[in-house]
Amino acid sequence: MPEGATEDPDPGPGDGSRPLAWSGVSDKRSYYRLFAAYVLALFATGIATVALALLAFDLSGEESGTVIGTALSIKMLAYVVAAPISAALTERLPRKELLIALDLIRAGSLGLLPFATSATQLYGLVFVFALASATFTLVYMTVVPYLLGNAEDYARSLGRSRIASELDGAIGPLLAAGLLVVATVTGVFVIAALAFVISALLVWKANLPRHTTRREGGFLRKALRGPRLFVAEPQFRAILALDVAMALASAMVMVNTVVIVQGAFDLDVEAAASAFFVFGAGSVAGALVVSATLSRVPERLVMLGGACLITLSLLAGALAEFALTLLVIWAALGVGVALALTPASYVIRRVAPPDDLQTLFAAQFSITNICLLIAYSAAGWAGAELGIFATFLLFGAAAGAATLAAFRLWPSSSSARG
Repeated sequence: MPEGATEDPDPGPGDGSRPLAWSGVSDKRSYYRLFAAYVLALFATGIATVALALLAFDLSGEESGTVIGTALSIKMLAYVVAAPISAALTERLPRKELLIALDLIRAGSLGLLPFATSATQLYGLVFVFALASATFTLVYMTVVPYLLGNAEDYARSLGRSRIASELDGAIGPLLAAGLLVVATVTGVFVIAALAFVISALLVWKANLPRHTTRREGGFLRKALRGPRLFVAEPQFRAILALDVAMALASAMVMVNTVVIVQGAFDLDVEAAASAFFVFGAGSVAGALVVSATLSRVPERLVMLGGACLITLSLLAGALAEFALTLLVIWAALGVGVALALTPASYVIRRVAPPDDLQTLFAAQFSITNICLLIAYSAAGWAGAELGIFATFLLFGAAAGAATLAAFRLWPSSSSARG
């Protein structure tokens, strides 16, 4: 069948009795349209985040830091809350129509933001936007396995998504800065909203499966189904431990880079920006490794290797006395995070029955963000109270314990290809 095939790649009725098999059929035309919509939405979100900071300053002046910090915390909370809720609420909804509606909700939220006259209104719109964004990401993750029925195609798609996420962090602010040269803050919000409308059009042009699930039980039972499934499956319990290691590495970089570079090393803000860039570049390199090897190398080996690299890098951070040494460590952490995190979707895709894909992707999404929330707080507290040297050792030891737990929880016999 040609790559542009439009046949629904759903392998069967999806009664939950067997995993989603590799059908060998990939509807790449629809996948690339959906991926383009996903990437466009990523960059629109990055642009809108910069505009949000400027809007917060207009609303609150010197207190804008508190406002934007609260708004970003609300965004993270929405991402945590959205996962189980979306898994429970989207069971009966057709995926294409849902994705289009979520894009339009995001466009509407951004279109209304310039009219916010108080921080409370801003918080409400940010929450709606973040809730829609989190749900879109979860549904996107669930649809892609049905479009790419070839193991190598799916492995490459995971690396592609990871690279897009990393590039968004670097390119999004640059795009926003360029737009602000020729447009007002309101204009930037309008442009970002139009990007979501275009994203909706791309989704509309894609041929997406109408795979839905019907389960009995109340809302709470459905919302808790994902965490219960994770606890029940050894490979998923190992992923929980790997999420901890990944969160520790990410938090150390995101929270303490400025403290180390500008505080301990007495360098300027450009040096701190370079450190962030190197971490992102390492993550992109790790994603490329995943794309090239995941369909041939057991994901257990890739993910545990990434966690070991995280552990060694964090412990080595305690010995970093020069900026160049720190850059090497940050690059290694970026590679380790990509290796430990990116293949999780591959494992879920391989192991989960069709009816449980949405639920398990949502559970993993929520767990990852919970780990990040806790790790961010821990990195800030430990850096301030214990010092950077002790924080590196503490986080390295914790990452090592998480890696050992993952190794013991994930038997090598379970890594066979499904």
